[in-house]
Amino acid sequence: MFDKILIANRGEIALRVMRACREMGIHSVAVHSTADSDAMHVRMADEAICIGPPSSTDSYLSIPAIISACEVTGAQAIHPGYGFLSENARFVQIVEDHGLTFIGPTAEHIRIMGDKITAKDTIKALGVPCVPGSEGGVADLVEAKTLGEEIGYPVIVKATAGGGGRGMKVAKTAADMERAFQTARSEAKAAFGNDEVYIEKYLTTPRHIEVQVFGDGKGKAVHLGERDCSLQRRHQKVLEEAPGPSITSKERAEIGKICADAVAEINYAGAGTIEFLYENGEFYFIEMNTRLQVEHPVTEAIFGVDLVREQIRVASGLPLSFEQDDLKINGHAIEARINAEKVPNFSPSPGRITQYHAPGGLGVRMDSALYDGYRIPPYYDSLIAKLIVHGRDRDEALARMSRALGELIVDGVDSTVPLFRDLLEEPDLHSGDYNIHWLEQWLDRTYASKDE
Repeated sequence: MFDKILIANRGEIALRVMRACREMGIHSVAVHSTADSDAMHVRMADEAICIGPPSSTDSYLSIPAIISACEVTGAQAIHPGYGFLSENARFVQIVEDHGLTFIGPTAEHIRIMGDKITAKDTIKALGVPCVPGSEGGVADLVEAKTLGEEIGYPVIVKATAGGGGRGMKVAKTAADMERAFQTARSEAKAAFGNDEVYIEKYLTTPRHIEVQVFGDGKGKAVHLGERDCSLQRRHQKVLEEAPGPSITSKERAEIGKICADAVAEINYAGAGTIEFLYENGEFYFIEMNTRLQVEHPVTEAIFGVDLVREQIRVASGLPLSFEQDDLKINGHAIEARINAEKVPNFSPSPGRITQYHAPGGLGVRMDSALYDGYRIPPYYDSLIAKLIVHGRDRDEALARMSRALGELIVDGVDSTVPLFRDLLEEPDLHSGDYNIHWLEQWLDRTYASKDE
């Protein structure tokens, strides 16, 4: 087991990893930019080292700075959290070349799953169901139009190196293809330095379902059920829950086994998430995230496991601490992602927290790095907290979320807390009758009426 782990991240996820380290008797090293010198993850770590100025390019994304921090502090392993360098295959290779351990999958697995076309080809060969679409990158507009007719409209044009909703455009009819193709390529080039795109069938009313998998890197893997992440805005998840309200136990067992068998076949190590669109009882692969997810706490809640602890164990060479038969779902969990943003335009709202009070009570978990007087810097993602609740069933979890939101105080900046309070009053949310387009349509209706 490791003696010291460096956490190459910030905010609530850095604190999350530190807590697991502390419970395991492992010393933690925090890295931080000059803008984060007073951050909670810096205060809570056993050691902290500044790695650069505010810009993430010069600090949290600086591979030389992070490797140097390991050398200076004697850290033996690096936990990347999520975001930043967590899915950077080059970083993983450099970590290994320096005799350090990356707490996550191999560089090769990250590389394979990081390119959407390669990932789709790989996962399809492993028996995972995929959305009908092009076999690879689409060379030009002529090929795009031909494929559109063959697949059947509507279709979606996606960047092969894409993510976060960038480089994605829908063509509802043949007349839309030229605009969608050219715009997707242009966005992909600007965002990722790669204008290659591919085309898939566009599902009209799907849900977003993701399966949590975990492998030991030696041919053994399990699944920990699914999460429903259908409540999204601009392809960004807003609220997640587990288990999915639309998934039957039979479907869960079948798709879970398919996913676990697939990652076992390639000797995948650590946590991973296989994401699907789900419509009319069918699952269609979107992508695989080769890291811990923002929404991992809902899975931890219903299975009673510590996924970060398990990541550290597997990275150190230990076997999985549970078998598939040990993993039984207990109740229902929901997570609300709370951002420092002004609703309804969702513009960032950095600034000083004048008062912060976290909710508590049975079944309530608050993952946050906020404290009274903390100044949220303007340089990073606007996520400031994750409110997670667990109940005996979905109705109890929803009631608990509503109660917890009523206790939560975040003063000094605008936040999305009022959004969730409004959302919890919606009948469709309580019935589970929604898809990936529902939230944006609800936002348009709700806030347009408030402006009138």
